[in-house]
Amino acid sequence: MLTLFLVVCAYLLGSVSFAVLMSKLFRLPDPRSYGSHNPGATNVLRSGKKAAAALTLLGDATKGWLAVWLAIRFAPHDETFLTLVALVSLAVFLGHLFPVFLRFRGGKGVATALGVLLALNVWLGLGALATWLLVAALFRLSSLAALTAAAGAPIYALLLGLPHEWALASALMSLLLIWRHKGNIQNLLAGKETRIGKRGAAQ
Repeated sequence: MLTLFLVVCAYLLGSVSFAVLMSKLFRLPDPRSYGSHNPGATNVLRSGKKAAAALTLLGDATKGWLAVWLAIRFAPHDETFLTLVALVSLAVFLGHLFPVFLRFRGGKGVATALGVLLALNVWLGLGALATWLLVAALFRLSSLAALTAAAGAPIYALLLGLPHEWALASALMSLLLIWRHKGNIQNLLAGKETRIGKRGAAQ
């Protein structure tokens, strides 16, 4: 029962869309109505309101971190502990991707995945973040940076010697994140992907 309770709570927390909340707070258009139509920080940035995008990024990352931190902090450290934390990690991430509050049409999960990774292991999260920042700085393409960081995260988890359950959770998140970026992959191959900070109609 505890596992089910924590997983459901993590999913509901993940379903909270800070892109929509911040857009309402700053009186911006719904992020699902322009640009990539994705309720995430990168698309909110296309509105021109950097503060709203920054708070969206912070909120989405924090909910991922908080769900996993609470599980690590308060779940019984018994034989189910590692699996429970892995399930909570996936649940909060899936909540962002398929939020019950937005009719299961959510974001792509980059910031939330980062928060999860930071909670699982700070070096794992920092490695993924450093990868994202490096690729983003070089190419100014958020999607390419996200895809590269996603590909690297499971490798970093193995190199750091994380429990197999947590490494598997990071790998599953990476696969889902890459799948959610399938439209961006097509745009990248066609040279049509919108660069960071540019207002556009990327899909």
